[in-house]
Amino acid sequence: MGFFWTILVLIVLLGITWRYLGAYMAAVFEGRVQFLAWVERPFYRLLGTGEEHEQTWKRYAGSLVVFSAVSLAIGYLLLRIQGSLFLNPQHLGAVPPALSFNTVVSFVTNTNWQNYGGETTMSYFSQIGVLTVQQFVSASVGIAVAITLVRGFSRRNSPTIGNFWVDITRCLLYILLPIAFLAGILIVGQGAVQTLAGPVTIHDPLNGVTQTIPRGPAGFMGAIMQLGTNGGGFFNADLAHPFENPTALTNFLYIWLTLSIPFALTYTFGKMVKSVRHGMALAGVMVIIFGCWVTITAYSEHQGNPAVVAAGVTQTNTGNTEGKEVRFGDTTSALFNTSMTQTSDGAVDSATDSYNPMGGFGALTGMMLGEVTPGGVGSGLYTLLIYAIIAVFIGGLMIGRTPEYLGKKIQAREVKLAGLGALVMPLIVLVFTAIAVSVHSGRAGPLNAGPHGFSEILYALTSQGNNNGSAMAGLSGNSAFYNVVGGIDMLLGRFAIMIPALGLAGALAAKNVVPASLGTFRTDNSMFVGMTIGVVLIIGGLTFFPAVSLGPIVEQLSHGRFF
Repeated sequence: MGFFWTILVLIVLLGITWRYLGAYMAAVFEGRVQFLAWVERPFYRLLGTGEEHEQTWKRYAGSLVVFSAVSLAIGYLLLRIQGSLFLNPQHLGAVPPALSFNTVVSFVTNTNWQNYGGETTMSYFSQIGVLTVQQFVSASVGIAVAITLVRGFSRRNSPTIGNFWVDITRCLLYILLPIAFLAGILIVGQGAVQTLAGPVTIHDPLNGVTQTIPRGPAGFMGAIMQLGTNGGGFFNADLAHPFENPTALTNFLYIWLTLSIPFALTYTFGKMVKSVRHGMALAGVMVIIFGCWVTITAYSEHQGNPAVVAAGVTQTNTGNTEGKEVRFGDTTSALFNTSMTQTSDGAVDSATDSYNPMGGFGALTGMMLGEVTPGGVGSGLYTLLIYAIIAVFIGGLMIGRTPEYLGKKIQAREVKLAGLGALVMPLIVLVFTAIAVSVHSGRAGPLNAGPHGFSEILYALTSQGNNNGSAMAGLSGNSAFYNVVGGIDMLLGRFAIMIPALGLAGALAAKNVVPASLGTFRTDNSMFVGMTIGVVLIIGGLTFFPAVSLGPIVEQLSHGRFF
């Protein structure tokens, strides 16, 4: 399938998904879908809760933090005793302490950053019982937080924003598990490996070479890692590995799975606040920025590789094929890479470290915008709503009125919480990058010198701070320094934005709706879309521009051209 037709089919499928999956998710979280109530109720009785026991935002946040802390503790323990557990045909030993910490934090925060090779480090039990389980629950936590912020806009004079345990249970039962199961069947049917039989050893009698080929339950793990915008692959080569991504169809399916829920949540937002136009406005922000970044990255990767040209190798018009699968090509790989870095997925089917400088710029800056176009499952929507609140505040100042969004007055408390949520990510990324380039253990990580080496450090800490998980693959991250710093980066990047988002939800839910008037700043038209895009670009662009200038931009200019 050519690049043009790939884009066209993807647009059509995402349009269908936006409408129908978005409406279905709204029905799930409004309690109108309960055909699995017989599965829900025993779980609620065990916890002593239920949908009638709604929580304030503080109790909701407390439940989220406790759940995440328990997940961290259990996951860390299981990785440390991995060698004594079952489903370990390769007899792999315990995962080292710093790496266990980084890995568990990574999967609990929906980052799925991997400082290890999956087939040589993790047993089948760890892959299934720790990593895949967290790919389901961390995604459900992100969606639940987004839904609470939607409820903040849809409710009036309400002291509560929902029930954490009910929200994640319904997300798992009605959304993630069914879609991932169906997608997993298709992926395995295309040839992805799904077995517990252990690695296979093959001996070639012609040359006397014996080869051990790792296998495992990779197919169904691939379904949820993309649907939940997780990105943590079974194999070290991730979705460039034919055992995980065997055909062009599975490659396309992975892109669609990754983008489906983040885009569809804007329709869910519109349905729940009783104004689909507002959902369309948010979707418009996502589509415009996403389309621009796909264009930048695909155009850059369709050019020749300057390093190959400098080596005196004559190139054809096939673009930059260095580090890419010939099964997918340069432009489709760029689409895949952009989809994964514009969401919190981070999976790769090509080596980002081999991209042209401006191709790497597209992947890096896509994360720096806060991953809101469309962003991760849940995290994309609640972060974009934070930006939208800032845009509404600026718009209100321009017309001399108290800013309002969906009839809710945006006052000092809401602006402070939105400002905190928007600025915490740039702050932690830039501070940790400054530390990494200032100490020996940080400078020892990149495998390249100069601007590209700086880009490798900046990319890694940006990826972890945004809970993305993709890597340029040129950084030796499995060190005590990067495991610990990266773990802290991921924790702050997740919870230091989630908690303000929940605070916003509580503050907005407690407000009444102010009737619209002739002077009300509209938040469902093209002007609002433009202002929100401006806020996203200003916060991401101006904050990070000096750092980006020292990396991919100066590297591109060193080749004597900008594009």
